[in-house]
Amino acid sequence: MQIAASVPTDQFAELLSRLPADLDLDRLALETKAVQRKRKISDGAGLLRLALARGPGGFSLRQTAGWVSLLGTGELSNPGVHYRLKQAVAFLAALVGLLLAAKAPGARLRWPGRMLRLADGTCVSKPGSKGTDWRVHGVFDLGSGGFSHLELTDKHGAEALERGAPLAGEIRIGDRGYARAPVLQRFLAAGGGTADFIVRIGWNALRLTTPRGKPFDLVAYLRRLPAGTKPHDMTLRAAAGPGKAALVLRLIVQRKTPQAAEATRLAVRRAAIKKGKKLDPSSLIAAEFMILGTSLPKRGYKAKDILAVYRLRWQIELAFKRLKSLLHIDRLPTLTSFSLCCATTSARISWNLPPEDLLDADYIPSLWAVQKITLLVLLFITIGLLSLACLTEAGPMVHRNLANAPRKRKPSVRYPVQGLF
Repeated sequence: MQIAASVPTDQFAELLSRLPADLDLDRLALETKAVQRKRKISDGAGLLRLALARGPGGFSLRQTAGWVSLLGTGELSNPGVHYRLKQAVAFLAALVGLLLAAKAPGARLRWPGRMLRLADGTCVSKPGSKGTDWRVHGVFDLGSGGFSHLELTDKHGAEALERGAPLAGEIRIGDRGYARAPVLQRFLAAGGGTADFIVRIGWNALRLTTPRGKPFDLVAYLRRLPAGTKPHDMTLRAAAGPGKAALVLRLIVQRKTPQAAEATRLAVRRAAIKKGKKLDPSSLIAAEFMILGTSLPKRGYKAKDILAVYRLRWQIELAFKRLKSLLHIDRLPTLTSFSLCCATTSARISWNLPPEDLLDADYIPSLWAVQKITLLVLLFITIGLLSLACLTEAGPMVHRNLANAPRKRKPSVRYPVQGLF
């Protein structure tokens, strides 16, 4: 049985009511200088709506200007839309930070009193670019099923475990790109002794020594390990730089299955051929093993449990995939950081729309399907209820905004706008 729902004239105010109660969009727009003179777009809510229509809504500058006229919220030209959205980058970035900070930490998983968070980044290119122009760094909370931190940098912004302040009781998980001793030390210092890490380690990523200070040859150690998939566990130290104390590290090694080891060796060979580099034999030896480094103590944290928890890191890869497939952050329509700020803002707002009890339902919902529907709802609310009469009875300003740019060669046929409908 279907229940007919009444649709109000405009639901954007209701959408804004779902944002944190202490979030003042007008004050934030003034502080970030996104709104300086209250003309045309006079408040933070109107600026946010304009950004959502232009960014995830997929409108061009010309279409956005026409939409503003049809909606009756003001009159903007194409350059006017571009200028206001260019000034709104800091406003949107600050809004994302406040929305992420307002989200409560997720439930404790695996170990009592500890929360699991994943760190990773993804590359974004400008139109026509063949390399990396931007990097989006994220921290994903497994308990809540969403991002707890998002940060946008240029291509020089390296992956670092310290991006996103650690919380008390947090265990942050990262791939081998995060295995840098100075960064891991800073992460532990920022956590004040209450946060830990689990990272994957390459065979030559760290300069390891034994607790007595003797050099530790990881490749030679791997050669001596017996056959079988039983985890091996030992405590080492990693050099953190001149004049700095060494990082105490717990090394966990597990041999892969023959099929997984062969697949990794094949990937290593292909990567060497693609980069035109000579393959180091040590890489083929290390390809047979899963090598992890962690600050977790042996008591209460078994090696097999740590290996199982690390395999959950794939969830942040899926989260970035949803960002790219739903919000298309990998295909920027503009050359500025505005598109990414719009994408992350709309992601944070739309992912607040589903009811929280959906996660406790008897079935397991598809995150992609839920976020796809909520994104469509967000765009529907943002664009508003436009009727056919809005087009047929539109004024000259709407016609001008929707018209082609002036050209030297005049079109052979001119259509009246009303005649198209």
